[in-house]
Amino acid sequence: MSLRIVCVPDSFKESMTAVQAAAAMARGIRRAVPDADCVEVPMADGGEGTCRTLVAALQGVSVPVPCHDALGRPIVGEFGWVADRRLAIVEVAAGAGLELVPTHLRDVRTASSFGAGELLRAALDAGASELLVGLGGTATNDAGAGLFSALGVRFLDSAGEPLPSGGEALARLASVDCAGLDPRLAAVRIELASDVTNPLLGPSGASVVYGPQKGADAAAVTELDAALTCWADVVESSLGVSVRDRAGAGAAGGLGAAFLAFTGAELVPGVELVSRAIGLAEHIVGADYVFTGEGSVDAQSLAGKVPHGLAALAAAVGVPTVVFAGRVEPGLSSADVLAYVPISGTVADLPAALAAGEWNLELAAERVTRELVSGRARWTETL
Repeated sequence: MSLRIVCVPDSFKESMTAVQAAAAMARGIRRAVPDADCVEVPMADGGEGTCRTLVAALQGVSVPVPCHDALGRPIVGEFGWVADRRLAIVEVAAGAGLELVPTHLRDVRTASSFGAGELLRAALDAGASELLVGLGGTATNDAGAGLFSALGVRFLDSAGEPLPSGGEALARLASVDCAGLDPRLAAVRIELASDVTNPLLGPSGASVVYGPQKGADAAAVTELDAALTCWADVVESSLGVSVRDRAGAGAAGGLGAAFLAFTGAELVPGVELVSRAIGLAEHIVGADYVFTGEGSVDAQSLAGKVPHGLAALAAAVGVPTVVFAGRVEPGLSSADVLAYVPISGTVADLPAALAAGEWNLELAAERVTRELVSGRARWTETL
């Protein structure tokens, strides 16, 4: 019986898509074992790639939508459409994604999620009765002020004037006017696919944990956390709901909190939702190994991201998992993971490492496969 390995990676941010990563793994495996049965199943957890992964799995189509990126520049985004279910799949990163903004232009203090709201509005215009919203990968930290502005909510200062775009401006939020909120939102089922369980505020909140990834320095992190605190105070008192401490409220720069406050949305672990939609369990049963991975694997990855969500699923049916990553946090440990494998064994600057990602992943997959089939693998946690 030939070796069977299921390749189920997430995207390696700014280096390769999940499709490219799965193909690189498969090439590496076949370099070691030419007749290996490699099953390529690109994965997502609510962030980038979620829409296309689900469109392919559910036999839907992608619908292009003119919208704006996090800096307000015109772009063409998209949402997924599954006609027989009237299901729209909206990935907020398609309208407010970090990867849409060049590094030198990123400013999380003024970045807006308005473009993601334009995608949702287009999905409602198409007649959606179900909305599946992928939370993740945004350049924003505005607690959905931009997104819900596009859907009719007004965020006002003490003079009754609309606030400018971005999370920084929320420090001046005095009132919220929901009279114009699109009534169609109340008539649709909304599921939020999220890969994080962080609350909105504090040491584990959106600003502190994810702000630095979006370009915030220490001063900006403090400023943004205070601004989100103001948002929570005003929104919670206006609507009579408490969302700041809800698990997942900090997703996508506070978009989780916004959906929980303004709609009847339900938060669903992204890995669980996508796995169910693509029938992942059927692929894994009977496999010899699962290969998965993403750009960086650290303590945050233990809280619902693709590698550990898949490892738990595989462990439940007795299949060991190897996790590949561009960067592996030292000392990381999980009972469900056979090994953590950094794909680059040499020191390189970040742009060079990102550019060589597919090749490095292919070589790492080849090396690990040879170790596995030779019986020389003696791993405990990290290779």
